[in-house]
Amino acid sequence: MVRFIDDHRDTYGARPICAVLPIAPSTYYEHCARRNNPGRVAARAKRDAELMPEVRRVWNQSNGGCYGVVKVWHARSRERIRVARCTVERLMRKSGLKGVRRGPAFKVTTEPHDAAKTRPDLVERQFVADRPNQLWVADLTYVATWSGFVYVAFVIDVFSRRIVGWRVSNSLRSDLALDALEQALHARQPVEGLVHHSDRGVQYVSIRYSQRLTEAGIEPSVGSVGDSYDNALAETIIGLFKTEVIRRMGPWRTLDQVEYAVLEWVHWFNTKRLLGPLGFMPPAEYEKLHEQRQQAQAMVA
Repeated sequence: MVRFIDDHRDTYGARPICAVLPIAPSTYYEHCARRNNPGRVAARAKRDAELMPEVRRVWNQSNGGCYGVVKVWHARSRERIRVARCTVERLMRKSGLKGVRRGPAFKVTTEPHDAAKTRPDLVERQFVADRPNQLWVADLTYVATWSGFVYVAFVIDVFSRRIVGWRVSNSLRSDLALDALEQALHARQPVEGLVHHSDRGVQYVSIRYSQRLTEAGIEPSVGSVGDSYDNALAETIIGLFKTEVIRRMGPWRTLDQVEYAVLEWVHWFNTKRLLGPLGFMPPAEYEKLHEQRQQAQAMVA
């Protein structure tokens, strides 16, 4: 609009053109003055020019653009840079930056097994823990690739939401879930008092999986029948994975491509992703803070 006035003001005059267009003459003249003298730029515009690159940087560092307004705002606050949430929202909207949104899942990856009927539900939808290695949840999901379906298994520590075990396979055999469990056991070396919760899928109630839990001194738990929230926390993490990686970065060609993407995402999720239930901290930082508090309490005692 300003350029149009510039192009025709010598012929018709600026004020007559402004009388027809939805722009005040004072606005046009102020724009011209700022163009000729950058020092007249408003303080808000100067602040926006300083903040915009930083907002875009934080957004880009969120695994290539996963964060929405809230997490970008919290990330800036963690860097000791004070900025209003509405300002972040305005700048992101102006730049077309958006966080990813979750979508529905369709394919069934676990089927109930009769052996699950004899196992108790020790969690009863209360996905809370007071310390690491107190409660783990496990679940499976799928990824459609050009070479067929690929399946991903996760084991998650409820205390910090940290992914402690994962595996990728082109088969839903019980070894997939078992391999993820073995990784979790190796990484965490849990002591007594750990509960392992899953749905009633055959992969998690198989004889081999059950024996491994017993050998490790882990108490098994399975979700209740007909309860859509029986493994809600694991499904939430898987939902984030599908949203932030699978649906956003496809199409997927091979198992190796998916496996590498899972490796990168798990590392980012555990060490850098801000989680609201943790006070907008990454899981690794949340566990480290818990450890420091325990050490401080031990020294006082």
